[in-house]
Amino acid sequence: QVQLVESGGGLVQAGGSLRLSCTASGGTFSNYHMGWFRQAPGKEREFVAAISRNTDTTYYAGSVKGRFTISRDNAKNTVSLQMNSLKPEGTAVYYCAADYSYRVSTMGSNYDYWGQGTQVIVSS
Repeated sequence: QVQLVESGGGLVQAGGSLRLSCTASGGTFSNYHMGWFRQAPGKEREFVAAISRNTDTTYYAGSVKGRFTISRDNAKNTVSLQMNSLKPEGTAVYYCAADYSYRVSTMGSNYDYWGQGTQVIVSS
C-alpha cells in the first residue's frame, strides 16, 4: 500500500507562486508514474500535470501549460508542482496520485493511490 501526503498549499495573491510537494511511502516510488489533479468547489476533479516513472515524459493541462512545472526526485520519494503566475481559477484542493500502469496517463481513473489533498486559494 502506497501512502501519499501533500504539502505546500496556502493563500496567495493572483500572479504569485506556490510550490506543492508530495511525499510517498510504502512502495517503490520509482515504479509509479505520478500526477497532480485538482478539484475546485462545486466542480469535478481535473487533471493538472503528470510525470513518468523515469522522469523523461511530462504532460500538462492546457490551462496550466507554461506556468506550472512538475518534477520528481526518486531518491527522496517526492513529486513537486511549481505553480507560477497563479490565477483565481486555480483555487482548488490539489491532489497527488500514483499510477502503476505501463504508460503514464492523464486520466484519474488510471491512478491507484491518492493523497488527501492540500488547499490552494488564489485571491484577486
